[in-house]
Amino acid sequence: MGKDYYKVLGIAKGASEDEIKKAYRKQALRFHPDKNKSVGAEDKFKEIAEAYDVLSDAKKKDIYDRYGEEGLKGSTGGGGGGHGGHGGSPYNYTFHGDPHAMFAEFFGGRSPFDHFFPQNGGGMDDAVDPADPFAGFGMGGFHRPFKSHPGGPRVAREKQKDPPVVHELKVSLEEVFAGCTKKMKISRKRLNPDGRTMRSEDKILSVDIKRGWKEGTKITFPREGDETPSNIPADVVFVVKDKPHPVFRREGSDIVYPAKISLRDALCGCTVSAPTLDGRTITLTSRDVVKPGTKKRIAGEGLPLSKWPEKRGDMILDFCVKFPDKLGQNTREALRQVLPP
Repeated sequence: MGKDYYKVLGIAKGASEDEIKKAYRKQALRFHPDKNKSVGAEDKFKEIAEAYDVLSDAKKKDIYDRYGEEGLKGSTGGGGGGHGGHGGSPYNYTFHGDPHAMFAEFFGGRSPFDHFFPQNGGGMDDAVDPADPFAGFGMGGFHRPFKSHPGGPRVAREKQKDPPVVHELKVSLEEVFAGCTKKMKISRKRLNPDGRTMRSEDKILSVDIKRGWKEGTKITFPREGDETPSNIPADVVFVVKDKPHPVFRREGSDIVYPAKISLRDALCGCTVSAPTLDGRTITLTSRDVVKPGTKKRIAGEGLPLSKWPEKRGDMILDFCVKFPDKLGQNTREALRQVLPP
């Protein structure tokens, strides 16, 4: 039985776009790990993000409504139970999003938990109620203004969010092939409980590298940057960068292997043994004349496709013909006799 995304958001099937947004807002605020410390809140928060990712997208929602989670994710051959003999949904959905980044984007890049409370004797009835996580926010996540007080309005200085802190995350082709988890240590400043002084601390961030991720893929950790009394911490962003490989070079989801052969092999035929990223060896025999720049493609021996990891790109053999540095006179004469003009 697949997931019921409508039940996750607490709405009925057929809910409008506005109802879906309101439901996500309510559930995400309720289960956000910064506010909800109960066991399983993080998993529930991610499940809510996945449900919203599907139901807020017209195409995904249509496929889900017809075929259910199994049909949406392509995990069964029949999708939603044989609609008129249909062979199942061709969709192959996997939630790769960051629930925290989705939350931040939904609320306009600012946290709805940054409330301003009255000072200098003001009553709590004049501020956002800290016990009510849903108070004071519209769909865009904006606070309602404070009430005026005798003696003039109280003005709260709004904190500004720092720009993202970007780091390169270098990964090998083997790591992209198999997927892995990278532990990244960052140093940052955090506010002490007094709200004025700061301390330095280290934190380990875990980055799950998915199979087939392309160079340039970004992974965002919201508000993990420096914290000061006057700022909102920046997001920390890791950008995937390929490490140079000793054997292959990458072209999207394909890998290129430089196959070096002699001039004799190029003219008379050759056998090439090419390594693979998973430790095997592939043998390819060619009886054709191999010219410089000739390429041969071996299907399905490249990297996983980022959107469909069960499928793979190709290995491309890029032939490089090694010419001799010099020839003896007898060899020259023999070649003149046998080679066409």
